[in-house]
Order: sequence, then structure tokens, then C-alpha cells
Amino acid sequence: MAKRQMSLVGFMQAGSTTVYAGSWRHPATEHGFLDASYYAKLGRTLEEGCFDMMFFDDRLAMPGIYGGSVADAVRLGARPVKLDLSIVLGVCAGATQRIGLGATYSTTYYSPFHVARTFATLDHLSGGRAAWNVVTSVNDSEAQNYGLKEHLAHDARYDRADEFLEATTGLWDTWEDNALVLDRENGYFADPDKVHELNYEGKWFSVRGPLTVPRSPQGRPVLLQAGSSGRGRDFAARWAELIFSGDPDIDIARAHYKDQKESIGAAGRDPASVKMLPMVYTVVGESHAHAEEREQLFLNELVDPKASLTLLSELMNYDFSGLELDSPITDELIESVSGIRGLVQNLRKHIGGDTVTLADLAGHRATLLQGPRFVGTGPEVADQMEEWIETDACDGFVIAATHTPGAYEDVVRLVVPELQRRGVFRDHYTGHTLRETLGLARPGGSLHE
Repeated sequence: MAKRQMSLVGFMQAGSTTVYAGSWRHPATEHGFLDASYYAKLGRTLEEGCFDMMFFDDRLAMPGIYGGSVADAVRLGARPVKLDLSIVLGVCAGATQRIGLGATYSTTYYSPFHVARTFATLDHLSGGRAAWNVVTSVNDSEAQNYGLKEHLAHDARYDRADEFLEATTGLWDTWEDNALVLDRENGYFADPDKVHELNYEGKWFSVRGPLTVPRSPQGRPVLLQAGSSGRGRDFAARWAELIFSGDPDIDIARAHYKDQKESIGAAGRDPASVKMLPMVYTVVGESHAHAEEREQLFLNELVDPKASLTLLSELMNYDFSGLELDSPITDELIESVSGIRGLVQNLRKHIGGDTVTLADLAGHRATLLQGPRFVGTGPEVADQMEEWIETDACDGFVIAATHTPGAYEDVVRLVVPELQRRGVFRDHYTGHTLRETLGLARPGGSLHE
């Protein structure tokens, strides 16, 4: 019987650091984040390793909640640089041929028409490799950049996002597959009976349409989602085709996997058609001792505590500058900070014991404590990956880099060949579009079919 195949995604940042906040300080990190060739090189490296996709996370503001200032973010390199992803993805599309190209775009700060046009364009120009990560971001720093002062409550944001997805997917469907005729002799460009107004009317959005981009190679770009709350998981069950998770260990991941797959089935979709990928770090060495030595460098030497607090404040939309690092995370603080409860609960399971300090929580977000770490030689890392796959903890992995491009070069050189030898990962791309790579069906041609 054929072995179960895993998916691999590279977790990118179009800026000065990776998800790991100390990556810019690593002696092997290339500081080419303002150069197009840097992103092209990353894309080619991951494509050489037959990765399903390179995915770019995004934020729409410099971290400025901690202490009410961006000073610490700038001084300590706590992700102060974020480039425009539509242009970065265009660079990657031109430098690669098969790897998927995904990006975060917010339903809070963009409009359905803008998102639909951006990703349909990318899908055409990349030959069918576009994916959109749907987020319902709410953050004071981001809001202030977009002229907003008040935010919707958590569940209401997802209600609004449901409308956003209905309008966006509707726009992608306004052109039928064979609407373009391009008959030069008779001057007949496209069939107007196959291009439709959307006329979407909802509580939050009103969109006439049609989209100004013909139906794209994938029918629709692939939809990604990473919501971890109850409402977020319901949203993912309805819409997501690939789910990113932040489960800190294999037991939590197994429980999440089972719960989310059941929710997908309850939503009337095939659970096997939706892949769940936890974010992990890989620290690979020529020997086990070499890998452990590399791990200690990342854990102990590269992240300033204030950088951790700056990023935690941004994530939680709460200024932690009035607390000491050894301050315990109290029940009162949990009640007052939206979204922190799940992080604290997961961290308690991860480190053991009931007491979690601010330093614990900040370090969990900004260092390698944030996600599972696969440490060792190529075969040892492959062993750890296989255990997760074989015990229904996930369908693959989103690999975050400790430094770039070296962390990905290590995986492609030392881990991928071992996975291929074991028959659990492809050794070449069998399709051309991202949907074909992921084994996803292409949606039908039109709203009017």
C-alpha cells in the first residue's frame, strides 16, 4: 500500500526577520530583504525541494503598542519591515515554475473586489499557483494606519469575514471558463452571456461586479486559514482548503486534527480534502551534536527580551510595558486581554505547571518555543515528521526558518531526500497548478452553472 504523502510549506516574511524574531542576528542570515533576488532565491530553493508552497505572512503596521512607541521594534529589529506582498509574490512567480504562492490579506482592511482582483491576477500570471490566507486581523497599530478607531467583537469579525468570502468567491465566479472568444476576424472578444454581474448585497458589503479579471487557471485561488478559536475553526470548516495550526506538541495537534476534521465533515465537506499543517521549526545538523549546538544558539543568544515583549504586545493588542518579566499571568490579566487565554493554556501544557510568567509567554511567541522543534540529522528529523503524519496529528508541515536562506537549504539538502527515499514526499511535481499539487478539485465554471 502506498504511504501517505505529506505537504510542505515554507513560512515566509517579506521583511527583515522570519517568524523567529532573532533570525536577523544570525551570522548566516542574508540581509537581502530589500532585494528582489533574495525572494527569487528563496523560491527557487523551496521549489528545488518540491515544496507545495511558499507562504508569506503579513502585518500592516510596525509594532507600536509596547510602551506606545515603535522605538523598541525599530531598535531591536522586532519585525519593523514588511514589504507589499503583491509585488514580492510577482517576483517569486517570475523566478519559479511549479511551487504555490500564498499570502495573507486581511478582511478587515481590504475590500472583496481588491482581494479578488489581486489573487486572480496572481493566479493568471503564475500559471495557477495562487493562494490567499484569510485573516480577520484587529490590531490598534494596523487600525491607525487605515483610519479606523473601533473594532468589531471577535465573533462579529468572523460573521463579516463570511460575507467577505461570499463576495470574493462570487467575484471569481463572475466569468465562466469559456467566456473569452478572441475572434479577431469577427471582432468578438468575449461572450457577454458568460460574464455576469454579481450584485452581492449583505450586511457589511455591497458588490456589483463583474470582476475585471477573467476566470483564473485554478477556477479560484486556494483558500488558507489559521483561526484557532471556536468561531475561527467553524470558519475554517466552511471555507479553508488548507489550515495552518499552531499546536505546540503532538498530543494537542492530534486532538485539534480530530476536532477540525469532524467540523469539516459536519459542514458538509469531505475532511480528506482539507489539509492541516502545524507550524514547526527544523534545526538540522550533520550530526545530532551539531544540531543541538545550533539549537542552543537560537534559544539563548539571539532574541532580546524587549523584542519578545514588543511582539507579544502587538499580537495581543495590549501594552505589557507596565509588567515585569517575572510577573505571573493572572486570571485577572487573562480576562482583560482578548485572545490570551488559549495561548496561556497551551503554554501550561507545553512547559508543565500552572504558573506562566510574562517572560514565558513572550518567549513562546518570539523564539523557537512558539512551535514544535524537530532537531537532529536529516534522518532524525524525518523520523519526527513521520511520527506526526502516521499518528494523525497533521497532513504535513509549515516550516518556519531560524535563519534564511540557510534553514531552508538545510531541509532541502538533508531532510527532503530522506523523506523521498521513504516514499512519503514527492520527488517531482506531477501537476502544474497548486490545486493539482495539493490534490484539490478545481471549482466549477460559474455562479450560473
